[in-house]
Amino acid sequence: MNKFLLLVILLNASCHTNNPKIIADLPKDLEEVSGTETIVDSDLIWMLNDSGNKPNLYGVSKKGNIKKELKIKAKNNDWEDLTSDKAGNLYIGDFGNNLNERKNLAILKVKHSDLNNNKAIDVERISFHYPNQDKYPPKKDKMYFDCEAFFHFNDSLYLFTKSRVKDNPGKTDVYKIPATKGNHAAKFVGTFTTCEDLTCWTTSVDISDDGKQMALLTQKAVLVFSNFNADDFFSGSIETYHFNSETQKEGICFKNNKTLYITDERDQGGDGNLYELKLK
Repeated sequence: MNKFLLLVILLNASCHTNNPKIIADLPKDLEEVSGTETIVDSDLIWMLNDSGNKPNLYGVSKKGNIKKELKIKAKNNDWEDLTSDKAGNLYIGDFGNNLNERKNLAILKVKHSDLNNNKAIDVERISFHYPNQDKYPPKKDKMYFDCEAFFHFNDSLYLFTKSRVKDNPGKTDVYKIPATKGNHAAKFVGTFTTCEDLTCWTTSVDISDDGKQMALLTQKAVLVFSNFNADDFFSGSIETYHFNSETQKEGICFKNNKTLYITDERDQGGDGNLYELKLK
């Protein structure tokens, strides 16, 4: 990021301390929630767990009760986030890559019409790779290819990486791929640094239904970007909402344009809750 752009961002930034409100204690089956999403025409909040758990999607009420449990015909290699399109199709981000050595990175599309299916659900596989990665794993100072965050926007999927470089943990690179079946080379879009310590890892991200706000989650804060141009998401204004306490927060999505849902993991130092955060 150049110095002029950094200055513009700082001049258009504001900060708040606003701990999210606990609205539900999540059940044992959702101890490692890594993705959270709402969809059109549904009051349920859809969730998934990360690697080591069943390849299931869960439809959860606002009180934290599991109302639907869908078995997905795919391996949970390392599911890390969940997003949807305007038609209500869900996309599972199977792109967790702690060691930066995976060659089977994928996004799994679940059709909206299958969300009421009582049988195991087939998915459409969207495979991708980072064209600027040439070693698996790369050297320690090049480990920028883990990912825990993405969203659907204008017929594309935008991926936000999580840095595994010791001296640069807050860096997130943004890549873009088509939201269509195939094996795609991810196109680099931009980069941003949230802060300079391990609690600044990008763990989830979402865009509002009107496409005018983007929320980026870390363990210590939510950064809400607005007034950006096209998919230059880091331009414009930033509102930062600092948390009073740090937990393993892994999922975020917009409830509406003024409210966010947030989830954290229970067995990784978190509380296993569903939260609401009101935006200014």
